[in-house]
Amino acid sequence: MANPARRITTRRYLALTSIALVTLTAGLTWLIFAVFSPTPPRSVSMAVNPEGTYSAEVAQHYQDLLAKDGIDLKLVPSVGSRQSLALLQDAKSGVSIAIISSGITNERESPELTSLGTLFYEPLWCFSKNKVIRTYEELRGLSISIGPEGSGGHALSEEFLARVGIVDGKSARLFSWPAGRAAAAVVNGEIDAAILLDTSDAPVVHQLLTAKDVTLNSVARADAFVALYPFLNKLTLPAGVADMKNNRPPNNVTLLATEANLVVRSDLHPAIQYRLLEAASHLHSRAGLFQTAGRFPAPEANDLPLSVHARQFYKTGPPFLQRHLPFWLAVLAQQLLVLLIPIVGVAYPILQFSPRLYSWIQQRRIYLLYSELTRIEAEMAVALPQSDGKGLIERLDQLEERANRLSLPHPYLPLLYSLKLHISMVRQQIGELPHIQQTLKVTERA
Repeated sequence: MANPARRITTRRYLALTSIALVTLTAGLTWLIFAVFSPTPPRSVSMAVNPEGTYSAEVAQHYQDLLAKDGIDLKLVPSVGSRQSLALLQDAKSGVSIAIISSGITNERESPELTSLGTLFYEPLWCFSKNKVIRTYEELRGLSISIGPEGSGGHALSEEFLARVGIVDGKSARLFSWPAGRAAAAVVNGEIDAAILLDTSDAPVVHQLLTAKDVTLNSVARADAFVALYPFLNKLTLPAGVADMKNNRPPNNVTLLATEANLVVRSDLHPAIQYRLLEAASHLHSRAGLFQTAGRFPAPEANDLPLSVHARQFYKTGPPFLQRHLPFWLAVLAQQLLVLLIPIVGVAYPILQFSPRLYSWIQQRRIYLLYSELTRIEAEMAVALPQSDGKGLIERLDQLEERANRLSLPHPYLPLLYSLKLHISMVRQQIGELPHIQQTLKVTERA
């Protein structure tokens, strides 16, 4: 029948090992969820340009596509790229996504932001009423709307006009009007020109391209601008593309264009980044007026570094689990994998090492008694000629009693029996010494 004490020892070992594993697993789980935050948020916010712009229309499509995965994309109104950038840079604003025109910021100014790639071209359109503007000198004295303050168009127009000497209100009268108001003012002759930054699909652009007596002006020295501002692209709008019947525009027009960037805060959850990239591929990969099919989205880092997850997406597409499972099921599976790897990494060495530790502890209990036996044996040769050996025999008896009280698992019983045998051998050696035998005989007669 098994010794109850031995069963208790084995259970204690198993309990301690289990407690250690559970404690480490719980600690790792808390660390992963608290520090690495593997669960994507159910709601994220995106800054959007005013209604009527192409970016605002695109944001609605992003909202619809993410809603299919149970993600609530909240649209936060913005005047334009400048204001959207400010919202992104402010961690307290809650905005973590925006479409930003190239040339508005850079990595040094916005270290907390990263790019998911470029989405589409945003030409800088210069429309004028009853007047063709061929040189920058002809802008002097004109009344020009350059877009509302806080917009990308306003910021870039100021920069480019300053390059050609139109630097203040004395050179030209500059108005910060929204695109809709500026378009109406040009058509009605209230102002001489309007500079807009938007795509060819924007309703206001199409309105002005087909409006009577409104001219789309080519950019003079476009190559020089592209050389000075590497984020710019030189595009050509073909004659008649807006209205073939009335041949609008009547001639090919040279334009400068930025590229719209899908920008996010660096701490935006990777799963959300991948979903945004999938939505971008769905929305922007078609052929357009200025690009072939597949041109966008593109892994271009014009102003900000490309996100690590974006680089991976452009190489291999979405992660394996997101390609084959519904979004939240893929997220759950990924979380389990994230948890499993460190747990296995900790549990495996513990399970490997704990039997060795347990064996060492059990053997050490026996070897401590062996050490005591060795000391008694060493003292035997020195003490016995001057003593009757009773003290050593008493110590041997105590040592044997301690050995009898040891409760060990079955695999270690041979060591225990070996210890008891050696104790008996030492006792026998002491009893065989002549003066000890004489002492014992005297004791027996008495």
